[in-house]
Amino acid sequence: MSAMKPKHQRLVLVVLALIALVAAALLAVYALRNQASYFYLPEQMRDDPPAVGQAVRLGGMVEPGSLMTQSDGVTINFAVTGRESSRIPVRFSGIVPDLFVEGSGVVAEGRLGPDGVFLADNLLAKHDENYVPRELEGMGEHQAAEMAEETTVGLQ
Repeated sequence: MSAMKPKHQRLVLVVLALIALVAAALLAVYALRNQASYFYLPEQMRDDPPAVGQAVRLGGMVEPGSLMTQSDGVTINFAVTGRESSRIPVRFSGIVPDLFVEGSGVVAEGRLGPDGVFLADNLLAKHDENYVPRELEGMGEHQAAEMAEETTVGLQ
């Protein structure tokens, strides 16, 4: 039996490389499929809820007057509302972000429970466009620009 010609050897190597690349892509897609979390607004969750236990994100506003801390001191219950006055109850156990207050924006990562309560694993508080870092509060625009310039000089 004779050895393969160099041209055929390159063709076999290219085919094997393509097969390996496709296999790696399929493995990545399979691994990430369970990590993907879809974003829902309260109206969307009310009209077309995700499957119970599916990882999703719920975004909206924390309904004023709905925030209650349970007796364990760690678990909170609140409601997320949307534009169409739809309301989704949420339960979260853990450390609440500093910017999390009633009437503010929130994105809750978690899953919908069988009782219709959204069980959040993580809360992301959103600030409005008027947000000013604590370090810059009370400074004029000129002073804030100087401070920003001082902090970026060392990065160059």
